[in-house]
Amino acid sequence: MNRSRLSGKKEKMKMKDKKLALGAVDIGGTKIASGLVSPLGRLLYRAQVETSKTGGQEAVEQVISLSLQLQAEARKRNLEVEAIGLCVPGLVEPASGLVWAPNIKGWKNFKLLPWLRKKINCLMSVVSDRTAYVEGEVWQGAARGKKDVIYLAVGTGIGAGIMIEGRVIHGRSDLAGAAGWLALNPEFKPAYKRTGCFEAEASGQALYWKSREFIRRYPGALTLNGQAKSAVIKNPVEILCEAARSSQPEAVKLISEIQNYLAMGVANLVSLFNPEMIVLGGGVFKSADLFFEPVKKNFKLWAQPLAAKEVEIVLSSLGQEAALFGCARSALTCLGNKSQV
Repeated sequence: MNRSRLSGKKEKMKMKDKKLALGAVDIGGTKIASGLVSPLGRLLYRAQVETSKTGGQEAVEQVISLSLQLQAEARKRNLEVEAIGLCVPGLVEPASGLVWAPNIKGWKNFKLLPWLRKKINCLMSVVSDRTAYVEGEVWQGAARGKKDVIYLAVGTGIGAGIMIEGRVIHGRSDLAGAAGWLALNPEFKPAYKRTGCFEAEASGQALYWKSREFIRRYPGALTLNGQAKSAVIKNPVEILCEAARSSQPEAVKLISEIQNYLAMGVANLVSLFNPEMIVLGGGVFKSADLFFEPVKKNFKLWAQPLAAKEVEIVLSSLGQEAALFGCARSALTCLGNKSQV
C-alpha cells in the first residue's frame, strides 16, 4: 500500500473517531453570538462580540472569524463541525442566500451566504431570527415537542416566529411574523409608518422613549419612596417601572396602555393561528410582574374564546440563547438534507 493511500485511510479513521458538533451564529444589530451545540441540544461553548457599527463587509468578517473559531474550538474537543446555522434580524432568501437586515449597515439584499462559503468549509444555512427563536424553543425550550407554536419576541422591535403543524411559516418574501405591524389603534400616528403600530406602541424601544417622556413630564418620579433615583437616570425604563409599582397614577396609566397593546397583539395571534402555545420572549418580559402576568390574564378579553381556552401562554425558558439553539437546529436540519444540497 503506497504512502498516500495509507495517509488517506488514517485520516478517515480519525474522522470516525470525532463526534459531531453543530455551529450556531446569532447575528444581531448590537451583538453577534456564537456557540457549539451537541446534536442532543447541549450548549458546549459560547462567544460574543459587538457588531461592527460600519456593518457591511466588516460585519461579515466578524461572522467568518466566529465561525472559524467555532471549528477550532470543536477540534480542541475532538469534535467536528459539519454544519453551521446562522440567523439574521430581518429577511432571508434561502435559495440565493440574500439577506436584508435593516439594523446592520449595508445589509440590504446582501449576499451573506455566498461570502461565507468562500471562507468556511462546511454546510451553512441562514434563517431569520424569528424562525430561530421558535425553532429553538420547540427543540430545547418551553415548547419542546409541540407543533403549533408562536414565539413572540418583544425587544427593541417586535416579531413572531410562527410554527403550524411542525412547519415554520415564512410567507412569500419571508415577511410572515412581522407582528410589529399589527394594526391595534384606529388613530394612525406618523411613527406607525416606520415600524408599524404594535411595535411603535409596545416594543422595548417604545417603552424606552415613553419612559423618557414620562420622566420629563413627571420629574418627581426620580425621588420615589424618599430615595433619589438620579443614579439610575441612564435607565429610564426602570424608573417608569418602579413608579408603576409604587402606584404613581401617571406611571400606572402608561404601563396599563402598554399592557393592553401586548394583550391585544397576543390575542390577535391566538385568534388567527389557534396555537397550542405562545412563548413570550425579549427584554420587555424581564419585568414579568408588569407585562407577562397581566398579558397572560387579559389577552382572553380580546381573543377567540375557544382558541383562548386551548392556548398556553409561557415565558421563554431559553432567554437570549433561544436563537442559538434555533440556529443549531437549522444546522442539524441542513445535515439531514445533505443529500439534497
